[in-house]
Amino acid sequence: MKTRLTERLDIVHPLIQAPMAFAAGGALAKAVSDAGALGMIGGGYGDAAWIDEQFAIANGSRVGCGFITWALARQPELLDQALELGAAAIFLSFGDPATFSEKVRKAGVPLVCQVQTLRDAKRAIEVGADVIVAQGAEAGGHGETRGTMALVPEIADEIARTGSAAALCAAGGIADGRGLAASLMLGADGVVVGTRFWATAEALAHRKIMAAAIGADGDATLRTRVVDIARKIEWSERYTGRVLSNEFVQRWHGREDQLQAVIEHEVASWAHAQESGDATIAAPFVGEAIGLVHDTPGAADIVKSLIVRAKQLLTRFDNLEV
Repeated sequence: MKTRLTERLDIVHPLIQAPMAFAAGGALAKAVSDAGALGMIGGGYGDAAWIDEQFAIANGSRVGCGFITWALARQPELLDQALELGAAAIFLSFGDPATFSEKVRKAGVPLVCQVQTLRDAKRAIEVGADVIVAQGAEAGGHGETRGTMALVPEIADEIARTGSAAALCAAGGIADGRGLAASLMLGADGVVVGTRFWATAEALAHRKIMAAAIGADGDATLRTRVVDIARKIEWSERYTGRVLSNEFVQRWHGREDQLQAVIEHEVASWAHAQESGDATIAAPFVGEAIGLVHDTPGAADIVKSLIVRAKQLLTRFDNLEV
């Protein structure tokens, strides 16, 4: 399945595993890349020792590294670290990529920019992104309000209008071959998949929390600021995080000011829940696609099944009589 994405990133399958902070480590990235897609280590908020450790676990496999752009701006040396460790691509989200784009280009490494609006896509084109990821609101983790179905073709049209050579990926609500096939029909060159890879044997999520999530459906997620407040991480008002709703989230969603007033007590409660795997308090960042996830296989099996199913569907489409 050759597309502009496979050519740009020198991969077999048009699929990138999302660089999920705290979940996407070296083992997951390695499994995905070894299966022919591109695995990503989630550099997240920035921890130099952890990034070193995860690249060592990847053990020479061709993997990329993702960063939250505004957090990277506080520790720009982490970009140098990832490049020196041999990152096969740099994935930036949630901020202006211009600060880092020139350094990535000079290193000869593909720059992947995730965007949530057409305005941000235009900026990614301006700074020379090799891959633009159109992230719809269905996605787990942080994002905005545009839906994948309309955002992807709109950005595809903008790429074509400007004559940009950037490849386009769809993200948000994609967990199986149906999502890949649909994304290609919308004008994308591939997909970025997060939630499906979050629930795998190699992911770093707590097994108890993972078990609770795969027993849920897409109706059980919502966009909220509660989890960021509980972790004392300050995000721009522009972005909310899609999480799996639980007792803790239900108690505080819509009462964020009151949560702030008792935050010191709740921070300790949250940290303990994360450590112990208490899914009634610790809410994972998963997308609406969690309703399509019912098991926790190895990541390589997911890559294979996703590609096989997409090919079947695309072949069926080609054979339709019109």
